[in-house]
Amino acid sequence: MNSRSIIHKDSKIGKNVEIGSFCSIGSNVSIDDNCKIHSNVVINGNVTIKKNVEIFPFVSIGSIPQDLKYKGEKTKIIIGENCKIREYVTVNLGTKGGGGVTKVGKNCLLMIGTHIAHDCIIGDNVIFANHSTLAGHVIIENNVVVGALSAIHQFSRIGEGSMIGGMSGVTADVAPFSTVMGNRAKLSGLNLVGLKRSRFKKVEINELRKVFKYIFYSKDKTLEDRVKKIKNQKIKFYTIKRILNFLDGETRRSFCMP
Repeated sequence: MNSRSIIHKDSKIGKNVEIGSFCSIGSNVSIDDNCKIHSNVVINGNVTIKKNVEIFPFVSIGSIPQDLKYKGEKTKIIIGENCKIREYVTVNLGTKGGGGVTKVGKNCLLMIGTHIAHDCIIGDNVIFANHSTLAGHVIIENNVVVGALSAIHQFSRIGEGSMIGGMSGVTADVAPFSTVMGNRAKLSGLNLVGLKRSRFKKVEINELRKVFKYIFYSKDKTLEDRVKKIKNQKIKFYTIKRILNFLDGETRRSFCMP
């Protein structure tokens, strides 16, 4: 512990936690074992930080939401194990109307200037490049990469294993294992690099390519009809099932299309 930091007596600090100079740790903060908090970090509100998290200077976690509907209700933030949170990242508390929790999963990397707004739910192994910004209520599934200077619209869903190109404006749901990019992001194909890195077998990737092309690029009837046609077939591959389930899931947005 550093004597030049302000650490509330009611905060819970685990074993082998390093806290640098000029930090402020609030009363409802819980920091688990083996975390490293660099200098000039502010953590307030009801915040739980799991094991082995490293937080770099000038990060703010637990400030109130940038939502005029927020009236001081008790909400929280959960940061999963093994995350790295780089300089100038901001993570806001949840709101009562949005479920009350802002959550970041395990093994995530939040690069410089990333903003996680109220009630966002982030999966595991997600990478946010510099100055990625999420509006409220965004859901990001596991193994997603968000490119630098990208912005994601509120209530959007970003499917598992997808990739957002740099400087993209995402205003609709992004299907699993896809790539999108552009000022108003459009579907640009499968995330083949991500699929190979995740060690999906060639036979599955080849079958996924056929299904993906039919669902998103075919002119046969409507998107709903095409999804229904694929669902009526015998599906054995995980990736295809995930896309079908995602497209059937509850959404408040449209889908990114070519």
